[in-house]
Amino acid sequence: MALNVGAVSRMLQMRSEADQVSVFALTLFVALLCACIVIGHLLEKNRWINESITAIAIGLITGTILLFATKGKSSHVLVFSEELFFIYLLPPIIFNAGFQVKKKQFFRNFMTITSFGIVGTLISFAIISLGSAQLFKHLEVGFLDLSDYLAIGAIFSATDSVCTLQVLSQDEKPLLYSLVFGEGVVNDATSVVIFNALQKFDLSRITSGVALRFAASLSYLFLTSTLLGVAVGLLSAYIIKKLYFGRHSTDREVALMILLAYLSYMIAELFSLSGILTVFFCGIVMSHYTWHNVTDNSRITTKHAFATLSFISEIFIFLYVGMDVLDIEKWKVVGKRLGTSVAVSSILLFLIMVGRAAFVFPLSFISNLNRKSASHKIGLKHQVVTATFTHKFRTF
Repeated sequence: MALNVGAVSRMLQMRSEADQVSVFALTLFVALLCACIVIGHLLEKNRWINESITAIAIGLITGTILLFATKGKSSHVLVFSEELFFIYLLPPIIFNAGFQVKKKQFFRNFMTITSFGIVGTLISFAIISLGSAQLFKHLEVGFLDLSDYLAIGAIFSATDSVCTLQVLSQDEKPLLYSLVFGEGVVNDATSVVIFNALQKFDLSRITSGVALRFAASLSYLFLTSTLLGVAVGLLSAYIIKKLYFGRHSTDREVALMILLAYLSYMIAELFSLSGILTVFFCGIVMSHYTWHNVTDNSRITTKHAFATLSFISEIFIFLYVGMDVLDIEKWKVVGKRLGTSVAVSSILLFLIMVGRAAFVFPLSFISNLNRKSASHKIGLKHQVVTATFTHKFRTF
């Protein structure tokens, strides 16, 4: 009995210490997030320093202090797990992107955005995968099979456009902002869909049948993920319109929109679909239908609530990136094989640049031709209408 009591006592003590560490980590991050917001606000007029750069810089400074405080053991106090990112931080960012997007500009340039986001990502994926498979053979990077090279291509074909959007104004340059924003979202979604599809196939032997099944799986993921997001968005609009929650409580309307948006993402993850595509199109549908069925107070609340959640998640990620740069364990691994690490990084950077250039220039050229063709058609139509009107006027 005494042994059992002692074991329980030690267990409770260990749990208490772990809880104390978690409280300290959360307290530190909340304080750092507040500092990022305040300093970012003070530097708002500086076009060269945005909130993302501010968060990374604060993360670097904090990581340096922690590294000295722990005598070189660790530069961060919170473990950034895959679950934390994909379940808690990513959904509000993607949903707010769909909810706040300028739908007229987005769908007006939908074919161009799709060309850059899907076709371009596939081109970049192929170049990075094939290039790494050929160039990594000359380096001692360990055993990598075909599925590993394809996974590398899927991961590095995703390029984040957050920093680019920080220096663009949606009101001053709506077309450019719409193209960059739309391509960034579709690009990320395409990369995730490709990576998820790769996990389902045995790629040790690629045949025409495997390639066809892979293409079918890719199309299935795109279609079902999009339809699921649209369905949940329409369901939320129907429920709120018919039950009219605003008569009793604004909080219920806001809570239902937030929960249904998050539910769409979780359902997609539950059935191994693309949660990014699902929650993105759910946000678009909610902003077009659900948002107009709620009360005026709920409209203001939901708009700012989604933007706030997305903003906090983004700052949290950039803050952790700054702290993670000084992770001593990663630098130890790099230090053991410095030449190989530099070579691998250089090759990947070169392949990413080649992959982007390989589809940006051709697709931009095609897009400009289409735009000029459309302008030419409009001009001809205008001339025909003018000539017809002039002829009728003279006849009259």
